[in-house]
Amino acid sequence: MGLPAAARTAIDVADWRRRTFDCYRSVRAAADPAAAHALWQTSRDTMFREHPASPLLDEDRERFSALPVADYDPAWRFVLPVLEAPPAHLDVPTGTDGIVAFDRVGMVRIPDVGTLDVWWHAGYGGGLFVPVKDASAGTAGGTYGGGRYLLDTIKGADLGSSDGSIVIDCNFAYNPSCAYDPAWACPLAPPGNTVAVPIPVGERYPHATEREA
Repeated sequence: MGLPAAARTAIDVADWRRRTFDCYRSVRAAADPAAAHALWQTSRDTMFREHPASPLLDEDRERFSALPVADYDPAWRFVLPVLEAPPAHLDVPTGTDGIVAFDRVGMVRIPDVGTLDVWWHAGYGGGLFVPVKDASAGTAGGTYGGGRYLLDTIKGADLGSSDGSIVIDCNFAYNPSCAYDPAWACPLAPPGNTVAVPIPVGERYPHATEREA
């Protein structure tokens, strides 16, 4: 008897998350952020190309070569203290996880960019969540219209933290799954995670203005 389809999907997704955790563990252990970024990029390209849980649609996977990621720029890496912010709560409908709740636990201030709210996943296990929507979102050659993720530690995207500070490296900004497959419904960047300047590093959006949120 073959493996049930639901079980196969669940196992594939679990393996995707396991590999994501492994990738970010190597990123945090690397002494050189640029080398860590290259490792991260190679790992994600391989997973998008080969992994059964890849968010790419079949027609996109056939012509996929690599994700459109800008060259590493150390000026966009920051270790930032988490500052006090008024409490706030978000309930976000998603395609696979139902209503996902987030509580604002603080904010970080990025020099020459602005502030980003820091959210805590209020569900089982918890995790830090920091999305960002920059001024190039939804523009041709820019970033995904719904914003990108900087941190999503419940799913492994964790660049490190210590003594009340977190690593925010915009070079590691990546698109949510819904940027590639409209069947997904992902938490997107709320107003407190929207900035008025472009962030020219990280993952770009290959379908700019075609599949915007």
